[in-house]
Amino acid sequence: MSMSTSEKLIIMRESERLNRRAMSELTGISYSSLTNYELNRGEMGFKVAQLILNHPRFSKYTMWFILDQVNPKVGQISPALAHSGQSETILDPSDKSVG
Repeated sequence: MSMSTSEKLIIMRESERLNRRAMSELTGISYSSLTNYELNRGEMGFKVAQLILNHPRFSKYTMWFILDQVNPKVGQISPALAHSGQSETILDPSDKSVG
């Protein structure tokens, strides 16, 4: 099952570790429009997709975004969300006294 355009847009932005404001500034798409696309409140047209996918930071996702395909040999990949920090670790208390 294919992801929606809004889901793909969010995944691309988060994979590049950008907030909406930064992506808006990079692509020239207004913040409010980008927000609406991500929240699935409006249909993203071809020209908007071009603005995003023509940017060097996002062009590597073109095949994935449009066709749900990848071709790493030609630099076409899918976004992979990087590990965003350590998972919670709880250590057992030490038996040693302090002080």
